[in-house]
Order: sequence, then structure tokens, then C-alpha cells
Amino acid sequence: MTAAVPSPPRRRTRPQPCRWCGREVAEAGMGRRRQYCRQSCRQRAYEQRAQVKGTSVAPDAVVLTAEEAADLADRVYQVRCAAEDIATAVAEGAQGSELQALCDVLVEAAKAADGWR
Repeated sequence: MTAAVPSPPRRRTRPQPCRWCGREVAEAGMGRRRQYCRQSCRQRAYEQRAQVKGTSVAPDAVVLTAEEAADLADRVYQVRCAAEDIATAVAEGAQGSELQALCDVLVEAAKAADGWR
């Protein structure tokens, strides 16, 4: 009977986002995964958890001002409109170059909507 050879630890294949700001968290090597990209993000998360402790607000709740919520809704609407433009262009038999330009607009709108944190 042969002894089992332990396999090397698996590495993450996709980047881990910071739980506070959403930026990519650098690999720390062995041990537990880092959850925050910087100490300041870790501190802001702690402050938020401390503020909602003992209230009915969930610790992982995202609280936005009315202005931030409206801005996020606008960005999501832009993504939807860009996707609808592509669907219309495909249905109308648009050329590849036109579709590429519309896809570029969609990607830019999605990037803008992704940076809401």
C-alpha cells in the first residue's frame, strides 16, 4: 500500500474584491484570505458594524443616500439601454462594426455601474 501524497494548496483563480470598497484584494500567500484591500477599508467596515449593532438594520446592509440610490439607478438604466440597443441592432441585421461599437458602449456603461461602492 502506498502513502497518500498531500496535494499542494489550491490558489484562487479570480480576484477577491474588498468587502468595503470593491477594489481587488492582493494575495497574501498562505493562511486566511484577506477581506479588505487596506487597513482604512477594514476600519470603515468595523465602524459600520459598530453603528448598526443593536439595531434592526442588518450588519451587511448597504445604506445609500437618496442621491447615491438615484445615481446607481441611472447607471443601471444606462446598462439596460445599451443592451437593448444591441438587441435591436442584431434584430435589424447590423454590421459587425456597428455591433462592436454598441458592445463597447455597453462595456463602458457596465464598468461605470460596477463602481458604485
